[in-house]
Amino acid sequence: MTSRDSNTSSDKRSGSSLSRRAFTTAVGATAATAAGIQAAVPAAAATAAGIQAAVPAAAATGTASDAVTRERPFRAARGRHSRRPNILFILGDDLGWADLSSYGAPHIRTPNLDRIGRQGVRFTDSYSGSATCSPTRFSLYTGRYPGRTKGGLAEPIANRSVGLEPTHPTLASLLRGAGYSTALIGKWHCGYLPDYSPTKSGYDEFFGNFGGALEYYSKLGLSGEYDLYEGDAEYKDLRYYTRILTERASEYVRRDHDKPWLLNLNFTTPHWPWIADGDTEASAEVVRRIKAGDRGALRHADGGSIEKYTEMVEDLDRSVGEVLKALKRSGQEEDTLVFFASDNGGERFSYNWPLSGNKSSLQEGGIRIPSVLRWPARIDGHQVSGLPVFSPDWTATLLELGGARPDPAHPLDGISLAGYLLRDEAPRERDLFWRVRGERALRRGDWKYYRGKNGTDQLFNLADDQREQADRAAAEPELLAELRASWERTDSGLLPYPTGS
Repeated sequence: MTSRDSNTSSDKRSGSSLSRRAFTTAVGATAATAAGIQAAVPAAAATAAGIQAAVPAAAATGTASDAVTRERPFRAARGRHSRRPNILFILGDDLGWADLSSYGAPHIRTPNLDRIGRQGVRFTDSYSGSATCSPTRFSLYTGRYPGRTKGGLAEPIANRSVGLEPTHPTLASLLRGAGYSTALIGKWHCGYLPDYSPTKSGYDEFFGNFGGALEYYSKLGLSGEYDLYEGDAEYKDLRYYTRILTERASEYVRRDHDKPWLLNLNFTTPHWPWIADGDTEASAEVVRRIKAGDRGALRHADGGSIEKYTEMVEDLDRSVGEVLKALKRSGQEEDTLVFFASDNGGERFSYNWPLSGNKSSLQEGGIRIPSVLRWPARIDGHQVSGLPVFSPDWTATLLELGGARPDPAHPLDGISLAGYLLRDEAPRERDLFWRVRGERALRRGDWKYYRGKNGTDQLFNLADDQREQADRAAAEPELLAELRASWERTDSGLLPYPTGS
């Protein structure tokens, strides 16, 4: 077991730059050139391809409310060229759609996350690939519906029987094949050792936890197991987890990289247990209960508050800000695509207004997520997009931008948004599909077909009714039947849920 001194005092932590107080190759060249991206090719080849230097986008400043007021509809900045981007893909955990200041939270301040959108694009109609942790991560890493794989049927993974098969192509393995360095820091939740691991699925490096949740100080998981690893070996560090991940990610982006890189930075914040940095007494109580055999202790059903949740979200924001500062100081900011989103809808203390539903539901509040993107070399700031997108789209997009090609034996369910983001091309029309046990949903344009656990088919026009209260099924029977048939066609091509699940 690798270790770090676990006896670091709270006084020493408060003096750290990461403390709460102190916060605020040639492979793939053809595909990359088609997207207007400069691959890592020799100078002569670059000249022959007509590759130009990156053109910086305008910087942006201002408050969250000012930024939303000044936002303009998204338009691509056509004609620019750049090298292939570094990719910093950041996930929050169980963060609600409106938990950012720029998405309407009246009581949560998120200046660093808001700034990403202000310096690029804020997506209002962005969705997760599913309504819980594991399936969404499957959809992001594979670019496919979770139901394409056995491990994706677990909602979420709760034992060692299933995971992301190492033989399945992933965003990381395909980008690595195109010349990228790849790393995952934080929550994996796509299977446990010894059969499943990020290092078996395309990542050169892994530092983080395998399970769905852990106590922030002790690193004890849902079954009381210790769950902090470097690669496939336990790593001992009993400091607050968000601090550790922030420190690790900052170190990664500061490195002198000799090729483009992908960093999946997966925070567990603000997922339960409701323990903020410095809450050592609450931590000790949760740990006591875990060690006493209380299997529900980590879920912390008797803890938390809106105030504590706010503290955790604002800490997440400061942590992202620290990583972005490290990126800027490294000189790589211009050529790095930064994307932030949540893995699914919010939990019980989230601010989801005006959406209905929460995590685990296919109502809007369970799958619509805050999503912001910036890439200074190619995308202008102060923009907003209402284009409906979901997790597998980002897989397809990043593969194209990185000069990697999908594996034809595992066709993607997402579409690349590279043409939309860089060349002002209209994305092709398609349906967004979701399936969880007992629920189904499909979005086409402004219309959403939804069947909840009561078995009733409903139809909503999200342009007029984001809250999904005005059921138009009786008024639009033909459209309802069409969307239901489309959902059933897609579902017929997926794996069935195990009997009795």
